Order: sequence, then C-alpha cells, then structure tokens
Amino acid sequence: MATGESEEHRKLSLKIAGIFDDVRTSHATHIRKLKELAALRSSSPTEFCSAFCQALTALFNFQRRTAAAERIIKFASIFSCSYGRKGDCSDEFLENFLKFLLVSAVAANKTARFRACQIVSEIIMRLPDDAEVSNELWDEVIECMMLRVGDKVSAVRVYAVRALARFANDSENSDILKLFLEKLQLEQNGEVRKTIVLSLPPSSETLSMIIDCTLDVSESVRKAAYCVLASKFPLQSLSIKLRTTILQRGLTDRSAAVAKECLRMMKDEWLDKCCSGDPIELLKFLDVETYELVGESVMATLLKAGLVKLQDGQILRNFLSLMVTQVKARSIFSNFCKMIVKFMQLFAKAMVSEIFGHCNNSIELMDPEAALFWRMVCKHLQMEAHKKGSDAAMTMGAESAVFAEEASDNNDLLDMILPASISEYVELVNAHVAAGPNYRFVSRQLLLLGAMLDFSDASNRKVASEFVQSLFHKALDHELDDNGNEVVIGDGFNLGGERDWAAAVAELAKKGRAIDPVEILHSLLLPGAKHSNLDVQRASIRCLGLFGLLERKPSENIVKQLRVSFVKGPPTITIMAAKALLDLGIWHGPDEMDKAMNCNLSSQLRHHKMLLTPVEFCNGTEDLDIEFLDLLYAGLEHDWGDFVEVEENQSVQGILGEGLAKILLLSNKFPGSHASTYHLLLAKLISLYFSSENEELQRLKQCLSVFFEHYPSLSADHKKCISKAFVPVIRSLWPGVNGNVVGSTVMVSNMRKRAVQASRFMLQMMQVPLFVKETTKPDDKRSENPDVDTDPSPDFESGEEGLAIRIALENTCLAPISVSEQGTIKLMRRILNRVMVSVAAEKDLTKELRQMAERLKAIDRHPDEKLSPSKLI
Repeated sequence: MATGESEEHRKLSLKIAGIFDDVRTSHATHIRKLKELAALRSSSPTEFCSAFCQALTALFNFQRRTAAAERIIKFASIFSCSYGRKGDCSDEFLENFLKFLLVSAVAANKTARFRACQIVSEIIMRLPDDAEVSNELWDEVIECMMLRVGDKVSAVRVYAVRALARFANDSENSDILKLFLEKLQLEQNGEVRKTIVLSLPPSSETLSMIIDCTLDVSESVRKAAYCVLASKFPLQSLSIKLRTTILQRGLTDRSAAVAKECLRMMKDEWLDKCCSGDPIELLKFLDVETYELVGESVMATLLKAGLVKLQDGQILRNFLSLMVTQVKARSIFSNFCKMIVKFMQLFAKAMVSEIFGHCNNSIELMDPEAALFWRMVCKHLQMEAHKKGSDAAMTMGAESAVFAEEASDNNDLLDMILPASISEYVELVNAHVAAGPNYRFVSRQLLLLGAMLDFSDASNRKVASEFVQSLFHKALDHELDDNGNEVVIGDGFNLGGERDWAAAVAELAKKGRAIDPVEILHSLLLPGAKHSNLDVQRASIRCLGLFGLLERKPSENIVKQLRVSFVKGPPTITIMAAKALLDLGIWHGPDEMDKAMNCNLSSQLRHHKMLLTPVEFCNGTEDLDIEFLDLLYAGLEHDWGDFVEVEENQSVQGILGEGLAKILLLSNKFPGSHASTYHLLLAKLISLYFSSENEELQRLKQCLSVFFEHYPSLSADHKKCISKAFVPVIRSLWPGVNGNVVGSTVMVSNMRKRAVQASRFMLQMMQVPLFVKETTKPDDKRSENPDVDTDPSPDFESGEEGLAIRIALENTCLAPISVSEQGTIKLMRRILNRVMVSVAAEKDLTKELRQMAERLKAIDRHPDEKLSPSKLI
C-alpha cells in the first residue's frame, strides 16, 4: 500500500516537473500550463502540495539568476495566488506551500534562503485581498521576513524587504516601518537601499528619509527616491522648502537617468496633474522670489525639453498699457484718499472702499512668476537663435537653410514677445519700479530682460542712458519702524540696496552702453576712492584694481590714486590698495607701473641699499616720488605694530611679501631695469622667513615655504639672484652688523643660529637641480633643433663657485690683509688672476674681482716681482 502511494507521488511529481520544464522556455505557455497544473491539484489534493514542493526543490539549488529560472518562479507564484480563492482546496495548498517556504527561508544554504524569500515576495505582491490565509500564518511570514532583512546575503535582504512592503502600510505593523528606517541608514548595499525606499509608505516620518536618499551615492537609490516622491507624495503635501530642494538636487544630478526621472516627476505629476500644464502655475508653488535659482533651473529644463507652449496672443507687450494705466490709477487713488482723510473723515471709509474695489477690477501688475517666466523664455529664444545661426554658418546647402530658418523663427518670436521699442520697455519697468518694494523682484527681472533688446540705434541708446542714469540716482527704499525711524531696505551699500539689483543695472548699462568706461572711472571710482566712508573707499579701490587689469597699459590716474591710498590710508585701505597695486604690477610689470607715473622716480634699491629712507605710512601727506618696487619694499620694512587691524587674517607685510614673491617667481617675464634689484627683494623675503616668531607673519611664512621650494629650480637667473642675495641676507641677520641690535648672550646666540640656518638654506637652494624643459628631443634629433634646452648648464655665477667667490670677497673686505704679509698678497693676486680668467664672461663678478685685484696691487711693495716657487709650498 505504501509502495503504491509512493509510486503515485513520484509520478505526480514528475508531471509537475514536466510542466515546470515547459514553462521555463517561454511565457506563451503559462496560461495553458496553469490549467493543467490546476487539474492535477484537483485530481490529487492530498498529495499535490508535497509533490509540487519536491518538483520545485531542484530550483532551490540553482544559484544563477537566469531567465528560465525567473519564469519558473513567476509561474509558481501566479499559480499559488490565482487559484487561492475561498471554498477551493487551493487555500489549503497556499498555506502548506507558504509553510514550506518559511522552512526553506531559514535554511543554511544561502541559495535556498534566496529562492524561498523570492517566491514569498512574489506571492505576497500578487495575492488578492480576499485570499483566505490565517492570521497566525501571516504573523509567521512577517516574523520570518523581518529576520531575513538582516541576512548576510544582499539578495536575500532585497526580497525580504520586498515581501514586507505590503505590510508596512498597516498601522498594526509599525515595527516593520521602524525596521525599514533603521536598516536604510545602516545598509551598505545599494540594491537593498533602493528596495527599502520603494517600500516606504507615504508619511511625514518617511518623507525626510526619502528626500535624504536623493543624495545617495548609488544612482539607482536616487532614481528610486524620485519615483517614490512622484507616486506617493502629491505636490500640495510638500512644503515650498522641500519642493525646491527636490528639484534643485534632481535637475542638477550628475546622472542623466536621475535627472530624467526628476523631470518625469516634475512634468507628469506636478506640471500636468497639479498645474494643468501651465509653467507659471508651477512656479507659484516654488516661491521664485526666495528660490530664484531653482525657478531658473525649472524653466531652463522645461524649455530645453520643449514642454513650454505659448498660447495664442500670449506676449509680454500685453502688460504694457494695462500696467501704466494701473499705476496712474493707484497714484490718483492715493492722492484722493489723502484728501478724503483730511476733509471728510466720516465718509472716508465708504469712499476708499468704493475706489479700492474699482481698482481691483483692473488687471494687476505682473506677478513674480510671470516675470521670471518671460525672462527665461526670451533668454531661451535668444540662445536658440544664436545657436541655430552658428550652425547655419558652419554648414552648407539644405542643412544650412534649415538652421537659418529656425534661427529666423526664434528671432521673429522674440521680437513679437518683447516690447516694440525701448521707450515702451522703459515705461514697463518704471511702472513696476513705481509700484514699490513689493514689485522689486519683478522690476529686476525686467531689467535683466533689457539685455536682450536692440540698442544699435542712437536714439534707443539715448533713452536707455537716461533710464540707467535715473536708476543710478534713485534713492534707497526705506520703511518706518515702530518708532517712526526710517530703516533702509537691503544692505544700504550696493546700488538699490542689494547686490542682485546692482548686477541687473550693470548688465543693462553694459548692453546699452549707457555710460562710458572713462566716465565710470572719473565720475564714480576715483571720487569713491576719496570718499569719507571707509567701506566706499575699499570698494572703489578694489574696482580701480579690476579696472586697471582691463587696460592695455596702466593709466596715470589709477596708479597715482592707488599709490596715494597705499601711503595715506588707514591699514584697511592700505591692504586693499596693496592688493590692487600688486595685481597690476604682476599683470603689467614693474616698469610699466613706473612709466604710468609720467615723472622721474628715484630708487635706492638700484644703488643696492637694503636700508631705505623710511616712509611715513597712514599719516603721510602725499605719495613719494619713488619707484614701484621701492614703495612696496618700504611698506615691507615699515613697522606696522601700532596698527593691529588685519583683514581676513592677513597683515600688510604678509600681503606685500606674497605679492613680491609672485613678482620674483615671474621675474623672467619682467626683464626690464628692475632686474638688478630682485636679489635685494629676495634677501628681504629670506630675512622675514628666518625672523623671530610673529603670529601675523605665519601665513606669509607658509607661502614663502612653497615659494622657496620652486623658485631656484625654474631658472638659472633665479640661482644667480640667490647667490647675490647671500651676503645681504647674512649681514641682515648677523648680530652687530648693519646696525643689528645686540642684546644678551642668549639673544646673540639665537641670532647667530638663525643666520647659520639661513646660510645652509640658501646653499641648499643653490644645489637644487633646474627643471628640464618638456620640449626635449631624442639624441638623434638634437642637431635638428639646436635651440632646444635639453641639457641645462647654468653659468658660473649661478653655481656654487660663484657663491664661494662672493663669500671670499666679503671675508676679505671684513678682514683686510696687513701690508706686512707680502707673500699672502702675491699669492692672492695670483689666485685672483686665474679666477678672473675663468669667469671672464661674468661681468659683475669680473668687476668685483678687478677691484679686489687693484686693492691688492696697491699694497704690494714689489708688484712686478713674481712669487718664488719655494714660497708656494
């Protein structure tokens, strides 16, 4: 009997396995095979479940996720759900099958756990609501799947989360939602995080987590976050801050797929469903006055995607006559109200109410959303016309004609939208400006719109110039506080009280050429540099520096004003003037800065003096007639201890030191007359670098450490400059020399140590190899291009030999030879003669050696007598 039942069970299992084998090849056979499998279940209800599980067990050992295996999983899940209706034996089968899957879900084999969770998730997602499954069994399923969410295999976790997704909406299963939110923050696998995000129900608690996922490192998670926001969170349920955050992140995402998903959400769910396809209505949900950049990004994306369609007759000119009429009506209304209040207070309320109601019947001024909309539309049309015009110029034939036609259509549409003339445009802007601060945003959008108008006609430029001049002289808006005091709206410094308004006016002035650059210099910048307010002075000096960078050669007015501000101004002004002077000096060169003064300038640096005549800064009467580098050097030597004010942790000495280091680094570009003074500038920087600890110079020392690392390896001239600077540096650091103050024994010892450190440091710089140019050629091609520097060989003076000679000459000057030492004198003369022959090409060294030789010859009693060989030993 048992043998017969076993045989029947085996045959049933083989039939089911045959059906599985048939459905793995194609979905087309699934409907027919579902009926066959249902017939088998009806014929053997008691044996069917175990045979079904046995036939399916082979799949639990198959790890690869092939299409055939996925078809079998789908088929088994559909069969378990579709026929599990009330009154059918299939309900019992479903429960038994789920119990089998729960056992497999906790198996040691990871493939078995994966397949079990996969089938459970498919069944739960497909199961109809009226399926008869006991609550106890569902509790077991939920408990098992919650346990599998922590499985070590990511694929198991994915399907465990998917299985629990349907229960997360139930308030009775709040522990599932809590588990999801906890795992979302800790999960390392991107696919699992994606599944969790897709499974989260809509609520205020999950919203913040989903929005945080828009910054996830995984592209699929970010895309899933926008998909959930689109399907589960209506536009009205989100705050303005959240709407703008979502769009700002999505439209600028680095992944094109994520940006496309965000665009789909914005178009299908927000624009079409909530705003009836009207972009202006969508902008109203974003508060463009506060989040202007987000509004610009939204409009640019919609225009690029071709989702903005202008309705018939929808042009900007329609606002013109209505705007002017309304402003006049409001002005008449205001004056009339004052008369009513003054003469007939009893009847004022009735009259005001009547007139106010009449004014509301007229068309209102342009909304902020409409203003931004039209500006972005016009900007897009202008850019497209320019792009198509360029494409037409770069192509030929029919293709060029098509591009030219598209460019012409865009230009025609732009001309139709914009006001017909500059005068009408000015009236439109003035109407909104006169409407008060509430229309400040709209007025600024219209100002930016003016950059797209045609200013080629002289009459148009005249109208634009008068309009811009009126904007320049417009008083700052203000309001009254509780005490009746006038409070300026905005920062009170920028034109119009805010930076964005000033930028808009500047764009219009630039486009319409409303003011000449020379007029800006003489009527605005130079007077501003002499203003009594220090903030105005600083801003004007900064603008003067920028203005000078735009000139082909620095102008006399700019250079003189910057030098005067550098010498006469307080430390904050001196800092800004120093920055401007250094920028111009690096850009144009020190010689050009001296030529711009148009007068004879003196220089103590040219006479190789490191101790210059002190300049009285911050209280000087006039600028000194000294050269550019002398002035900066004087500022570097000045004691700024009485002026502790610094800007952005920078002192005057720090700024000057960094600027002079840049000039030395680029000294090969300035081969003029100042080249002979560069070693003194370098000596000063090295002395500052090895000076005593000073908090204000810490930033400068950090900058100089990088400068000294690269300076000697760039050019042989730089090494020659180091060689020349060696002796002045040691003189400036050694105690008791060049007026250095000598104090206690400890102080003298420290000064000597710093001098020794500086000497070693400079010697190391002399030993740094030069950079080999990247234009080096192979050996077989060197003769073809003899100008290429493939083997840089520095001259004698830039090497250690030249440095040794300078040190020897200095020692000779410091310790003169006695006349009685005739043998030493003759030996020195003989050595000098040979050295002069070897360095004959070096004019500076030869000059110094010749002077030394003449001094030795003067104290030689028998200059014509040669030194005997016996005295050489």
